[in-house]
Amino acid sequence: MNRFVRPLARSVLLLAAGCVLLLLGSCGKKDPAPVFEPVKASKMANALTLFSPQPIGAAVGELPPWISHVNTADLDRDGLLDVLACEAQGNQVMWVRQKSRGVFEEKIIAADMKAPVHVEAADMDGDGDLDVLVASMGFVFPNNDRIGTVFILENDGRQNFTPHAVLSNTDRVTDVRAGDFNGDGRLDLALAQFGYDQGQVSWLERVGPWEFKHHTLLELSGAINVCVADFNGDSKPDIAALVSQQWEEVYYFENTGGAFMKKRIWGSTNEDYGSSGLSVGDLNRDGRPDLVFTNGDGFGPASTPGPRPWHGVQWLENAGQGFFRYQRIGDLPGAYSPVISDIDGDGAMDVVASTAYSDWNNKNTQVVSLMWFKNDGRMGFMPMVLARAPKDLISMAVGDFDGSGKPSLITGGFYIYPPFDGISRLTLWKR
Repeated sequence: MNRFVRPLARSVLLLAAGCVLLLLGSCGKKDPAPVFEPVKASKMANALTLFSPQPIGAAVGELPPWISHVNTADLDRDGLLDVLACEAQGNQVMWVRQKSRGVFEEKIIAADMKAPVHVEAADMDGDGDLDVLVASMGFVFPNNDRIGTVFILENDGRQNFTPHAVLSNTDRVTDVRAGDFNGDGRLDLALAQFGYDQGQVSWLERVGPWEFKHHTLLELSGAINVCVADFNGDSKPDIAALVSQQWEEVYYFENTGGAFMKKRIWGSTNEDYGSSGLSVGDLNRDGRPDLVFTNGDGFGPASTPGPRPWHGVQWLENAGQGFFRYQRIGDLPGAYSPVISDIDGDGAMDVVASTAYSDWNNKNTQVVSLMWFKNDGRMGFMPMVLARAPKDLISMAVGDFDGSGKPSLITGGFYIYPPFDGISRLTLWKR
């Protein structure tokens, strides 16, 4: 079978999240044995009162929300953290400004972005204010048309935004991140593109004020997330990518100075593995950025979406020199959108993951919306239930919204399948 042709078609919906968000020791091996035995979800404990949920932004309208991505940034540089979000059904990008401590107001900063699924803040023109990057799929459901676009919303310094389409008529774009990959002092872009039968991981080299040159790093359908970090300690930003759609692989692209060496660092033999989200952070605090990823996509090959027994959270420990060790963190049906943070302030970095497409119709099952995997300080993780509602929170970000030094969470709800009870749009979870 041609490596670059999608295997047997399945009903796939890509929900890009953010960042969005790679892993293994010996390259070429698949599904290596975990270094430690993760705690099973059946042994999970409750921490249901740790966070208090607060809806922010606009209320839920007539249609169920399609919040495809949330992120945090102090967009107006007033010292208060704000929220950026994408609404894939309404084709909108929103800025939920924290105008005073704990008081939020929502403003639409782009109203005609076709199926936006990732939003990021970066000073792309070097003028001292934050611009906004947007990955636009063009259409959320599987589609081979070249309808993807990368937008940069130029900030005039007063939070008025002018859109620049810096890449268009391309495979559906699912993720975009900024980094100076060629060392010229100007920010370039890393992209994930999920066309359906076709797709790629690529980067855009800055060649003019709003002009970029496209470079393909990997041609493979199903790329959903990229992460940018200096993984090998050479002071150059590298790229990691998560590929789903039955490939179920993680790739590392080592930056050699504007060129990249590709390395597959993890892969599953399970075509229904359901890769769903990738994050980067120093999980074991050894000074090297690690990768945490989830597998919780409940679409195909079954006709009805739902959880799988192998869904969960895992991390790729950065062992240095381009090598990564796979370790399972824990089970979590429908796992999405992992974030890395010291949730309880004990000095150990924890992981929180949201869920989508759990078994909501099964009244005999206690489903989970948010799960905290508490780090015991020795890289063992205890699952602690943070919330059982609202459901289908496919995107999540973390930040200090009240200046307390404690992390809060922001989640976005995405609802395609009924039942449509217990839904939310944007929720702030405060410690």
